[in-house]
Amino acid sequence: MSSVQRKSFQVQWFLVCLLVLLIPCRAAAQTTYPEKPVRIIVGSPPGSTQDTVARLLAQKFSEAFGKAVVAENQAGAAGAIGVERVAKSAPDGYTLGLLAQGQLTVNPALYKVPYDTLRDFAPVSEASATLNMVAVHSTFPARSLRELVVLAKEKPGALTYASGGNGSASHLPAELFKFMAGVNILHVPYKGVSAAIPDLVGGRVSMSFIPTSPVLALVREGKLRGLAVTSSTRLPSMPDLPTVAESGYPGYEFTAWQGLLAPAGTPSEIVGRLHLETVKALAMADVRAKYATLGMEPVGNSPAEFAAVIKSDLAKWANVVKVASIKAD
Repeated sequence: MSSVQRKSFQVQWFLVCLLVLLIPCRAAAQTTYPEKPVRIIVGSPPGSTQDTVARLLAQKFSEAFGKAVVAENQAGAAGAIGVERVAKSAPDGYTLGLLAQGQLTVNPALYKVPYDTLRDFAPVSEASATLNMVAVHSTFPARSLRELVVLAKEKPGALTYASGGNGSASHLPAELFKFMAGVNILHVPYKGVSAAIPDLVGGRVSMSFIPTSPVLALVREGKLRGLAVTSSTRLPSMPDLPTVAESGYPGYEFTAWQGLLAPAGTPSEIVGRLHLETVKALAMADVRAKYATLGMEPVGNSPAEFAAVIKSDLAKWANVVKVASIKAD
């Protein structure tokens, strides 16, 4: 064996030995995480649906990990404070974020945010999706979305719609519909959808593209009428209510999601473990029952699928904000 061959062999042998030594360490990293408490940052106040989802996951993670997992609220600046904290945390799996669609994919179009949605996060999984309903007062003359559009075109600017504020999950789907249907309906913003409901029930505003959870009971009681849902599929609890797409606007779709994310650079083994536990939690009967009471659907898609949703929504809502000339409150 020549000296060159001998050196080459020695180098290869060293690399093999190093690989053998590293494999147990890699396996140990997978099996020992987490070794200390984990925090899930929530960019909204206690009692919000975002907070509820985070606490459900925290409970299930605690049971699975045998370590404390706690939800920690950090609201403010339209959620940007909590989102920034996740983005700038160490990528070790001990600080996560249960973050909302608007915070990650709408706020960048409305504000100068201190994070880059595509660069600063490692998506784990969508945890929930909430669809909206086009709801009107029970005496409203239109009984379908097509009839509503006819009314809106006969009297441009005469109809009104309520939202929870500029850039909210009840504002953007309405503006998307206005653009696709070519109608002029006046926006009436409130400080949250709960503040808008009395005026919707009282007929003081014409309609709202509102999350289903606060209005399902009102629709069943006959105080409001549902014309369509904003998702790509019908609501299982109200199968006779068509989607907006089925009502003559193919391609229309809006669901407000909330998802689990880690800081960018978090090891793939940890992301994989978190994804596995998220999927397991979302399949549990008590979690699904709680979701049903909130008008939400569990998702549990893969990190790659979630990343694709985030990228698509960033482009979609940036375009809607631009076309509709939406400004931050």
